[in-house]
Amino acid sequence: MIDIDISKRFSAQTEVSAKFVSDASVLALFGRSGSGKTTVVNAMAGLVKADRGYIRIDGVTLFDSERGINVAVEQRGIGYVFQDGLLFPHLNVRQNLIYGARRSGGQGGADAPGVPFDQVVDFLGIGALLARDTPSLSGGEKQRIAIGRALLSRPRLLLMDEPIASLDSGRRSEILRLIERVRDEFGVRIVYVSHSIGEVSRLADDVVLMNDGKVIACAATEEIFNRADLRPYTGRFEGGALIEAHAVRHDMKYFLTTFKFDGGELIAPGVDTPVGARVRIRIRARDVTLATERPHGLSIRNILEGTVSVIDNRGGAIAEVHVQLGGPSGSLARELLARISTQALDEMQLKTGQPVYALIKAIAFDKRSMGFTA
Repeated sequence: MIDIDISKRFSAQTEVSAKFVSDASVLALFGRSGSGKTTVVNAMAGLVKADRGYIRIDGVTLFDSERGINVAVEQRGIGYVFQDGLLFPHLNVRQNLIYGARRSGGQGGADAPGVPFDQVVDFLGIGALLARDTPSLSGGEKQRIAIGRALLSRPRLLLMDEPIASLDSGRRSEILRLIERVRDEFGVRIVYVSHSIGEVSRLADDVVLMNDGKVIACAATEEIFNRADLRPYTGRFEGGALIEAHAVRHDMKYFLTTFKFDGGELIAPGVDTPVGARVRIRIRARDVTLATERPHGLSIRNILEGTVSVIDNRGGAIAEVHVQLGGPSGSLARELLARISTQALDEMQLKTGQPVYALIKAIAFDKRSMGFTA
């Protein structure tokens, strides 16, 4: 359990205040740049001292202003992966990893996962890099070493502050999958900082939504990104829906996978998801097309039956239509969001309660929009 209630003032105009509780395996701090995310994780790590409040991780108090508790950085049992890795340039890869192992000293506690050096090296696939100087590494290689160093410190908690922001798209996907494996295979609780909806919706179980130094909401990832009232903070253009589904079959001829969820099925390219595996799929509102009759002769593979539940028409060129996919209304996991022109809204004469078909291209789903759940 992560239990935090802190505030830190930097000037008369700037203060970060955060209060939230979560027992998620992966907790994301999400918000625009400057919203206070890094201040919160730095306070958790002990790099920043809050003015007031407390920080408790799994029942252990790391900071409490009233009780005069402020555990030293090296005694908190917290691993930290920064945006650019921050490896020691005067040490080679092996020496950087050994530094992490020497830092542990059991500070993660009796329940902290003990990770053998060779296991981490094999897990990360970095055996060939051990003798390399760190300045010669690529961005993706540096992040692998940083994750390994953090794991070897036997952390009770792993903090990751924008760990893939400086990487290209190919390396981002690679490190995201690695983080999923760290979660699943090592069982380390992760706090992940990002302003990317794609990263957070793929990785996180819970989300702390921040804006202007304050926590706006803390809830399950699906709720945060499906709530219309939070869209001013999560980004209207990137708005959409998250659906929990599981792989049910592969089409090896066309390299497609079918995912089933409570409300229908979705077809996506690729056959690398094991049958039975649970995934979270992000469906962007701009990728959803609506029809009042079932269409035929289309290249679109996903045609879902639903009912218009909400129409958000604020004037201008764009309107947003909420579509309930079967079952009773109010189920976050079964609601899609479609962004259409107001001209189309008027011509189709859409109204709440009206049956519609939601159309989604299979190629709208890629590795950035899908992630394995724990």
